[in-house]
Amino acid sequence: MAVEKYLQESVTIKPDKDVLDKAGIFVTLNYLTTSKDECLRGCIGFPLPEKRLYESVIEAAIAAATQDPRFPPVHMQELDNIIFEISILTPPQEIKAKPADYKNEIKVGRDGLILHSRFGSGLLLPQVPVELKWDVEEYLANICYKAGVPSDAWLDPTSKLYKFQAIVFKEIEPRGKIVRLEV
Repeated sequence: MAVEKYLQESVTIKPDKDVLDKAGIFVTLNYLTTSKDECLRGCIGFPLPEKRLYESVIEAAIAAATQDPRFPPVHMQELDNIIFEISILTPPQEIKAKPADYKNEIKVGRDGLILHSRFGSGLLLPQVPVELKWDVEEYLANICYKAGVPSDAWLDPTSKLYKFQAIVFKEIEPRGKIVRLEV
């Protein structure tokens, strides 16, 4: 509803009262094709809990629909084919193990990753390696790719790797019922 209101009137919805605490969040938009496949249409978020949850969700949903640099802005007529997914993040925790032991600290499907390297940063949500059927090694290589650094940059002692978990809610169809996903 926030995206629709923004696309129609350039107005951001504001609730009557403050609800829920601060949380990091990501909003993912998937376009449902005629063959019922889901294709990424936008994804924007805030990994750190800097705003109240409702503020972050509204802001990230609008940004995912209008500001993801990988895609043109969503048009009103597309909303009937877009599935919204919201990931509420736990605060990131640095993995303190030696890089060679990271594989023992990361569980695919439970942990999202953030890599901070001297040459770039990247974030992957916990559901991504599950959807793409990656093992931990592929996950580590792809967080580097997302950060724009060599695939073994996670081994660099100056790089920092963080993990977090997510509670994920998703529409089962465009404008449809929302369910909590088990990731």
